Amino acid sequence: MSNIKTKEGRRKRIKMGIRKKVEGTVARPRLSVFKSNKAIYAQIIDDSKGHTIVAVSSTELDKKSKVNVDTSKNVGKKLAERALASGIDSIVFDRNGYLYHGNIKALAEGAREGGLKF
Repeated sequence: MSNIKTKEGRRKRIKMGIRKKVEGTVARPRLSVFKSNKAIYAQIIDDSKGHTIVAVSSTELDKKSKVNVDTSKNVGKKLAERALASGIDSIVFDRNGYLYHGNIKALAEGAREGGLKF
């Protein structure tokens, strides 16, 4: 088990609880989010097959060193655009242990504005 006293250990424990409940299917794949200090990444995953359908990162949109809320929102919109082109309009959101606040919330709102339903 992970060490609960560290920030990473706490996030891993929360992530395990979320992954018990959230699973992507062919009809509703999972939107997984990962953020670092320099970039934010989002991918749509079909867990039944175990492969990524669509992926977008902030590094391919602009080459800034830090991520802000506007960048996260643009990543969400770009992800929605690519998902709709792939025939996906409904997803389940996996916040991956992060709080639904700031960049994670902005990415989700951008994906909703782009046309994804969750």
